[in-house]
Amino acid sequence: MSAAVKYTLGRVGLFVGVLAALWFVEMNMFLRLMLALVSSAALSFFLLRGWRDEMAGEMAEAAERRRAEKDRLRSALAGDDGATEDGERRG
Repeated sequence: MSAAVKYTLGRVGLFVGVLAALWFVEMNMFLRLMLALVSSAALSFFLLRGWRDEMAGEMAEAAERRRAEKDRLRSALAGDDGATEDGERRG
């Protein structure tokens, strides 16, 4: 399972858990939802740190791959370095 899915499900789970804990507290429903949202965000900052870091690493790797592919395609289109479609140099 990807780190983004794990982190998202963790955030949703924390929100539902906090909302369930506040369900029997006498207060306005809107206030209860806002309190659950803020509380779950604060808890996720501490409890889901590992998954957040893992997701950030995956995103950084994907950005680096896209940047390298973009540079390779630019040089191939410009005719620089004799690049072929599969990224190998002509000899």
